[in-house]
Amino acid sequence: MARLFKFALLLTLCLILTSCLVSTAAGIVKTGAKVGYSVVKGTVNGVSWAVGKAKGKINEDRLDGKWKVVGVYVGSFEEFAKAEKRVNIYENSCGSQDEIFEFNTKRGVFKPIHCENEKEDWIQYDYKFGKNPQSSEKENYLKYHAKNYISVIDVSGKRLALQGNLDSTSPFSGMKVYLFEKTR
Repeated sequence: MARLFKFALLLTLCLILTSCLVSTAAGIVKTGAKVGYSVVKGTVNGVSWAVGKAKGKINEDRLDGKWKVVGVYVGSFEEFAKAEKRVNIYENSCGSQDEIFEFNTKRGVFKPIHCENEKEDWIQYDYKFGKNPQSSEKENYLKYHAKNYISVIDVSGKRLALQGNLDSTSPFSGMKVYLFEKTR
């Protein structure tokens, strides 16, 4: 009788443990699928990229420094994420110099896209996390010149993604997604 009880107890514990492992594995797969869905992967100038829209407030200090333009895509981030073929329309107009977008977060200012050796005026901005009046989405964004907005899609390590119309000299007007790499 004791052997039968031990066998039944062992069998029950095995079933419970197997059930726990299966539900944990299913949770991991489900979480992985969520992360995979919100991240857009691709290659820009031979460098692999993974861009996902930030789900919470980004620390403004992570924007600080000089950022080199490496990619420009026409449309919103949502259109960029859904597109099967993403066309990088970026062409460097500075010759051998890099086109730079620069932040000084301590002063709350940025320099719009310009050639690295050119002088450009600083523009005052307000960094906010909340409902962007332009896109009506809860996101990280910069407000400057009273009614202009730049959405901060994500900042991760040495990469930055912004949405807006950052380059007034571009032949394509309207919303664009910009990809940057940190220079310093």
